[in-house]
Amino acid sequence: MGVPEKLAARMSMAEQHEYLRARFSRRTMIRGGAVTLGAVAGGAFVPGATARAAVPALGAPPTPFRQWGSTASAPAAVDGSLVAPFGRHLAWGNDPRTEITVSWQVPVAVKKPFIRIGAHPWDLSRKIEAEVRTLYTPAGVGASGDHTQYYLHAKLTHLRPGRTYYYGVGHQGFDPAAPHLLGTVGTFTTAPAHKAPFTFTAFGDEGVGYHGLANNSLLLGQNPAFHLHAGDIAYADPSGAGKTSDAGFDSRTWDSFLAQTESVAKQVPWMPAYGNHDMEAWYSPNGYGGEEARWNLPDNGPDKKNLPGVYSFVYGNTAVISLDANDVSFEIPANLGISGGTQTKWLEGQLKKFRASKDVDFIVVFFHHCAYCTSTAHASEGGVRQEWVPLFEKYTVDLVINGHNHQYERTDVIKAGRVSKELPIGGTAYPETDGVVYVTAGAAGRSLYAFSAPDSYEGHEHKTDSVASFVNTKDGKVDETVAWSRVRYLNYSFLRVDVTPAPRGRQTTLKVSGIAETGNRIDHFTVSRKAQ
Repeated sequence: MGVPEKLAARMSMAEQHEYLRARFSRRTMIRGGAVTLGAVAGGAFVPGATARAAVPALGAPPTPFRQWGSTASAPAAVDGSLVAPFGRHLAWGNDPRTEITVSWQVPVAVKKPFIRIGAHPWDLSRKIEAEVRTLYTPAGVGASGDHTQYYLHAKLTHLRPGRTYYYGVGHQGFDPAAPHLLGTVGTFTTAPAHKAPFTFTAFGDEGVGYHGLANNSLLLGQNPAFHLHAGDIAYADPSGAGKTSDAGFDSRTWDSFLAQTESVAKQVPWMPAYGNHDMEAWYSPNGYGGEEARWNLPDNGPDKKNLPGVYSFVYGNTAVISLDANDVSFEIPANLGISGGTQTKWLEGQLKKFRASKDVDFIVVFFHHCAYCTSTAHASEGGVRQEWVPLFEKYTVDLVINGHNHQYERTDVIKAGRVSKELPIGGTAYPETDGVVYVTAGAAGRSLYAFSAPDSYEGHEHKTDSVASFVNTKDGKVDETVAWSRVRYLNYSFLRVDVTPAPRGRQTTLKVSGIAETGNRIDHFTVSRKAQ
């Protein structure tokens, strides 16, 4: 019951949204109880006032239920003792040293949801009310129409750097401080106040299934300080074109995804960028209304309304920037140009600021569509090369991480579209003089793609001087033959990055490793520069 397919092909996501608002009346969409009418009555998701708390002091409570465009009363809640929270996931605030958001889900409406927090598992005396964001999928939409989801968030501020906190989430009838529920208590650790060694992990294109679960288990074993997800997160929208005509859409996929990732995300901040499969056209003109209900990310980006997945944070000596490549994608143009150029201007401002900072040595940028990849599926995105690659080179970005193509591929060092330095497995890149290294880490769990050249990875190297590929441009696919494809591995995998600070003037390093689902290392290289 979406926009007719032929008509949708000629419409932007915002135009589809307006079409649906006109077609579906509020009366036909409201179902008894609290609903969120992102597709028909409210435009983009606008979060309510998030619970803020100085720890150990308490913050002011928010409005318990945030609804989209509905005047219906809050839903009748079931006996809370019969409902257990699930899908816990953490995210940094603007400053990982002092801010973090705890998010979770409940299958039905509950009364008075809250989080408890303390310095010890036996002392969760600080209690903070949570914000509820309801997300309603209209009747007739895909496989999950007429379905309401309940996402809860509590933003914690004024935390102490480098401190481990214990927390439990609950509601009336389910108190994690009760002796029989202490097993539900989780932990998180804030970023240290000073530079210190740490590890982070990254991948993209996970979805729900065994391979995603297996990679999550391996991630936890790396003991990362945080995890970067380079887009195409759950695949509730399997078409990935940002069209309401996708009959396979199923919002319940997110329930399974958040349950799958909870073992890691409940203790490791899970920082996503948005890919093409994360544009869910039913919920808002930009397709991100559903994402805004589920995630509570840093709000320091250039355009919170249109680009909620664009933000930055600094952990130790490393600045991390999340971008939304849907804004510049020629291949999948549903949101092409949505920022009007503000994202690229913001990116340059962030790169300039971080490169001038005495506290930042490394800059890592991650987003979905690949700048450089030889996959036979999506290959390279010309919009990224046109808009962002010149800035990466101008400000000597240390590492670019992408998803989109479901495999592992790593380039040599690239400058001006060419190999500026070969980077063999085990080699070292010096971005201040050499150029930029790009890694496609899109084999987190979804089905695998293919290469046109043989695999070449640690222990199984097959050097290839040139690889036939293509780049997506505004005029369509353009064939190219490239020399920068150094490592190719066609199986499930993820990225591990070990950061080692150094005294000012000495060499500080990022040691980057590709890790297969088997646990074997498939690639490793080092990025090195003088510490500030």
